Amino acid sequence: MHRIILLLLSVLTALHAAEAFPLRPAVECQERGGLPNVAAKIAAGKPVAIAYFGGSITAANGWRVKSLAWFKQQYPKSEFHEINAAIGGTGSDLGVYRCGHDVLQHKPDLVFVEFAVNDGGADPLQIQRCMEGIVRQTWAADPATDICYVYTLTGGMLGDFKDGHFPRAASVMESLADHYAIPSVHFGVEVSARQRAGTLVFRTSKPSDAERAALGDKLVFVEDDVHPTDAGHDLYTQILTRHLPNLLAGTHQPHALGAPLVADNYEKAKLVPLEQAKLGDGWTRLDAATDPRAKSFGERVPSLWRAGKPGTTLAFRFKGSAVSIYDLLGPDCGQVLISVDGGAPTAMARIDGYCTYHRLASLRIASELPDAVHSVEVRVDQVVPDKAKILFDHNRPDLEKDPAKYAGTNWYVGGIMLIGDLVP
Repeated sequence: MHRIILLLLSVLTALHAAEAFPLRPAVECQERGGLPNVAAKIAAGKPVAIAYFGGSITAANGWRVKSLAWFKQQYPKSEFHEINAAIGGTGSDLGVYRCGHDVLQHKPDLVFVEFAVNDGGADPLQIQRCMEGIVRQTWAADPATDICYVYTLTGGMLGDFKDGHFPRAASVMESLADHYAIPSVHFGVEVSARQRAGTLVFRTSKPSDAERAALGDKLVFVEDDVHPTDAGHDLYTQILTRHLPNLLAGTHQPHALGAPLVADNYEKAKLVPLEQAKLGDGWTRLDAATDPRAKSFGERVPSLWRAGKPGTTLAFRFKGSAVSIYDLLGPDCGQVLISVDGGAPTAMARIDGYCTYHRLASLRIASELPDAVHSVEVRVDQVVPDKAKILFDHNRPDLEKDPAKYAGTNWYVGGIMLIGDLVP
């Protein structure tokens, strides 16, 4: 009965949140407070560190690389340094936990935040909590850091633009941009206008030579409905850089945090090294010099550990309201059993349909907990998930070709994500 009541409350909360965030008018750029502190550094010829914080659209060698080149060409007296904090397939729900490690420890002067696509299916209140947490963490670390929201799009969002509105996630983020006077640029306004005019096409697959020839001089913007082609990234860059001169203005001054928009935002979100928890026998800390996974992901996590033997446990106590594990999904991974506050264990596989390779992921343990002391135990399960059933059809041949690659019950962990603090 208790679980049913909680479920009903969560549904009602989500419905209320959706009603509270009507879609915003589709305006390409809102200057708001601009980027005055970056402008002052550029005017003085000082070095500028620019963080690109987002998902796979930002991780690609596209608008991120091209806009950084624009800064260097436009303002040659300043030295520009890139902080690449983009991870494919991730939204602000992971971003708020990794902000300190991936962004703030590198002391950025400007942070471009791009999560509107990967937050597309998230609850509006959750988006607000996470995005506000990122803002407040950033300005608590350095109130002189400027922030700019950039919004990308998918083919599924074109309908909102046709009606003259932003999609939901960007609309929600605009409420925070208003509250904190953060400038924003939506790349989708011009993209959708060109699509309606017939000069730009969205593709869900790569065109054949004949199809490409039939398109003539039309810009093929994407070939998978999400990720821009190089020409698409050129367009994204043109949209951003035509607004940057106006944004790079104003008087140098620290950003004031003031009162939060959402009282229970995730400003206190943190990523805790795994070694601060209680590790049972069977854990191995991986070395980037000898392990390919540690080499690939070591810069993204405080440290990377592997538990390969069934029965190996991770246990800890914390005071707070939410907890997740920053881990990897991969072909040689198994499943884990999760127990919170002594409750019945829940099984979670650490492989999904995409897993012909390893990638960073977030294992949600619990959220919306009372702000009190809670206990967590996660155990590597002896049961091996049916990987052939889990993999997408087009990835199954990889398992058939190399079954040894998929053997194992490994669990790779990079840290503990908390709204709260570990306690003894």
